[in-house]
Amino acid sequence: MSLPGSLVECLAKHLSDHLARPVDIEQEVPVGGGSINDAYRLETNEGRYFVKVNRADRYPSFFAAEADGLRRLGSTSAIRVPDVIAVGEDHDDSYLLLEWVASGPRTPAFWEAFGRSLAALHRHGAPSFGLDQDNYIGTLRQVNTQHAVWTEFYVQCRLEPMVAKARDRKRLGGGDVLRFERLYSQLDALFPKEAPALLHGDLWSGNFMCDAEARPVLVDPAVYYGHREMDIAMSGLFGGFDRELITAYNAAWPLETGWEERVDLCNLYPLLVHTNLFGDSYAQQVQAILRRFT
Repeated sequence: MSLPGSLVECLAKHLSDHLARPVDIEQEVPVGGGSINDAYRLETNEGRYFVKVNRADRYPSFFAAEADGLRRLGSTSAIRVPDVIAVGEDHDDSYLLLEWVASGPRTPAFWEAFGRSLAALHRHGAPSFGLDQDNYIGTLRQVNTQHAVWTEFYVQCRLEPMVAKARDRKRLGGGDVLRFERLYSQLDALFPKEAPALLHGDLWSGNFMCDAEARPVLVDPAVYYGHREMDIAMSGLFGGFDRELITAYNAAWPLETGWEERVDLCNLYPLLVHTNLFGDSYAQQVQAILRRFT
C-alpha cells in the first residue's frame, strides 16, 4: 500500500521547508504504527522520516492533539520525543510528519535513565489539573476541563465520562454505576495532595522506545496535568516496564507513602478506556477494583 501522490508531494514540501533545501521522497515503507493509523517510513535523499496517516473525517483533530502533546513534552527537555515537522490534511487524508527515531538495544542504564527522566518530566507543573484543550486517549475523546482539585478532575473528566459510555454500551451495569458513585466520595481521602504534574497520559509499553543511544523516547501521548501516580500506575498495568524504572524514579522524587495501594484506583481510568474499546475482560477488572474499594 502506497501513499497518494498528492500527499507525497505535500510531505516532500514540508520536508523541503523544514530543511531549507529540496527533499525528494524516494520510497514509502509501511511500518507498524498501532491499530489506529497507517504508518510509513519515508526514505528520502536527506535521510529517514516517519509519517502517520488516517482519514481526515475519522477522528477530527486527532493528529493536531498528538502534535500538541509531543511539543508540550519536548518543551520540558526532560525526556526525548520525536520532533514534530508538520501536521495537517491533504484531500481526504490527515497526517502527522515526525522525525524518524532509530531504535537500539537497552543498556543496563536505560531503565535508570527512564525513571529519572520521568521524574523530571513530572516536575513540570501548572496551576490546575487538566489542559486548555481536549485531546484523545486511543480513539476516545479525552475531556480535560481544568479543575483546582485533583479528585474533582478525576471524577468529572476521567471516570464519569467513561462510566457513562460503558453503561450506554451495556458493558457496565447499574450496580457498577452505583459502586462508582460510592467510590467518588472516598477519593479525596485516598489520594495524597500533590500539585498538577505534566503527564504522558498513556504510558504503556507500546508508547516508549529506546533510541540508538539507549535513551528513552516517549511517543503517542495523551497529555494533561494530573496526579503523577497516574503515569506510574499505568506503566505497570500491561507489563513491559522494568522495576528499576520505579526505583530510579523514587530515588529522584519519592512517591508518597501508600502509592502501591493506589495503583488500582489510578488504573480504573485506562481500564475503563479499554472496557469501552475492547469489552468484557476489562470490565471484569474494573468490577474487581470496585469490589475492593466499595
